[in-house]
Amino acid sequence: MKVSIKQIALTTIELEAGAIAALADYINDDFEKAVQAMAGCKGRVVISGMGKSAVIAQKIVATLNSTGTPSIFMHAGDAIHGDLGMIQQEDVVIILSKSGESTEIKVLVPLIKNFGNTIIAIVGNVESYLAKQSDIVLNTSVSQEACPNNLAPTSSTTAQLVMGDALAVCLMELRGFRSDDFAKFHPGGALGKKLYLRVSDLYIHNEKPAVLPLQTLKEAIVEMTRKRLGVTAVVDKENNLLGIITDGDLRRMLEKSVAIDSIKVKDIMSPKPKTIEPGRLAVDALDILRKNEISQLVVAENGKYLGIIHIHDLIKEGLI
Repeated sequence: MKVSIKQIALTTIELEAGAIAALADYINDDFEKAVQAMAGCKGRVVISGMGKSAVIAQKIVATLNSTGTPSIFMHAGDAIHGDLGMIQQEDVVIILSKSGESTEIKVLVPLIKNFGNTIIAIVGNVESYLAKQSDIVLNTSVSQEACPNNLAPTSSTTAQLVMGDALAVCLMELRGFRSDDFAKFHPGGALGKKLYLRVSDLYIHNEKPAVLPLQTLKEAIVEMTRKRLGVTAVVDKENNLLGIITDGDLRRMLEKSVAIDSIKVKDIMSPKPKTIEPGRLAVDALDILRKNEISQLVVAENGKYLGIIHIHDLIKEGLI
């Protein structure tokens, strides 16, 4: 019989989705105790595991660190060969295991208990050694692995991952962790730039095209060409923003049968252009550009013209 690759993939997704949905039944008093223990921790959250659980533990550590909960990873195998020294008195320890019965876990747990640290188990067997020896138990049991032999950790590791995310999000809410806090831990890449890059960081590097309302069309074209932004602001002698002329305005005007020499800037400008203040996030500028289907945005504050931000500036910074 021909194997359907698509059907295998769909079955895998269905099984793992079911495992995640089943976690709702395990969000109980122990889950709340775990969140409170982590929130009240004066040290760090130390997360440990073996095999595939160790990989999930590392991801949970990364998520907690990036959302304001200091965390470190400790491999269960390495812990019993010297790394146990990384656990400090005020740390909370989380141990991930599907079976809760691995040899390394059985050696590790009594040692941590002797230190007096709170132990939280994220475990797939609530009758296991790990579950019975832990202070708080988070159940991540699954009815079936997505593996056709029901052996390779698939649904079970997905459940562990989601349980870790649930803990992290609860801690974020409890601490009032906001987007500007998130930016502190993600300064690099496009994600970081969306959270901290401001209009003022970009427009100052551009030319500042500007003409007066009584200047000629030719002078406006020269200014637009020289400053190479495809636009010029129209201002008065006090630098108050009056309007804007874009290359689109020029094209529409040239399609008409008029005497170009007689046209003044005020005759062609578009009053009340879309503007943005310099302190706004660059991603806000991108949102305005997209919604209005325009390529340039005037930067202004208190009615005063400051400069131009172009969609190319945002592309260059990787926001698009």
